[in-house]
Amino acid sequence: MNKMEKALHELGEMDELAARSSPIHRLHPAAKLLSTIAYILTVVSFHKYDLSGLIPLLLWPVLLFQLSGVEVRTCFYKLRIVLPLVMAVGLFNPFFDRAPQFALGGLAVSGGVVSMLTLMLKGVFCLMASFLLMATTPIDSLCAALRRLHVPAMLVTLLLLTYRYVGVMTEELAVMTDAYHLRAPGQKGIHISAWGSFLGQLLLRSMDRAQELYSSMLLRGYHEHFHYADIRPFDKKDGLWLLASLGIFLLLRLVPVARLMGAFLVR
Repeated sequence: MNKMEKALHELGEMDELAARSSPIHRLHPAAKLLSTIAYILTVVSFHKYDLSGLIPLLLWPVLLFQLSGVEVRTCFYKLRIVLPLVMAVGLFNPFFDRAPQFALGGLAVSGGVVSMLTLMLKGVFCLMASFLLMATTPIDSLCAALRRLHVPAMLVTLLLLTYRYVGVMTEELAVMTDAYHLRAPGQKGIHISAWGSFLGQLLLRSMDRAQELYSSMLLRGYHEHFHYADIRPFDKKDGLWLLASLGIFLLLRLVPVARLMGAFLVR
């Protein structure tokens, strides 16, 4: 199994995760989408030095992992390529911001270190929330919820088709990669001299497949209006979940929970 086939397999695994059944999976997609957006906005609203106020927000994704049955290691494995880029944000802050913020065991901790850790946690928390949304909501239901929220149909259709047919291009890339390695056995990767022709062939093959897919859509009744998945109405349970989520985020944003717990434990 080459890298492209592994990517296709992991894409299928995300669809399998979203097709499971749990209290989180059964929530209305709009409720999960709005709560995720509210969580991300709450995370990014913290000041770059407010590390103690940001840490309690970890409880929310941990709760969702438990209720949804999705394993934490699955999340970090799927995000293994993006996480290093997120963790690299703010690496140079300790060199530019050397003013001490507080002392820890007699060791002065600079503002650059605090802001670096805060930026890293913000990125990790936002990625975890986004992953949980995709792992508990099928893409068709998510797009249907976006249309219910009056997001322009063109943007929603573009999102749906991009997600669905990125696998088609990856499949073409896997076939071309296998064909190249059969003609160049023992060679690692694709030689730089073949990059131009390889990308050109990939473009032409992708255009051909795109035309075939579009013709198939027309034969099945597509005329500039996409029929999204049928989702159930928004009920009281979904409203209570959304209100409870917003209430928790507001509480964690306005109340210094970590400081209050620390003061309580010190007594």
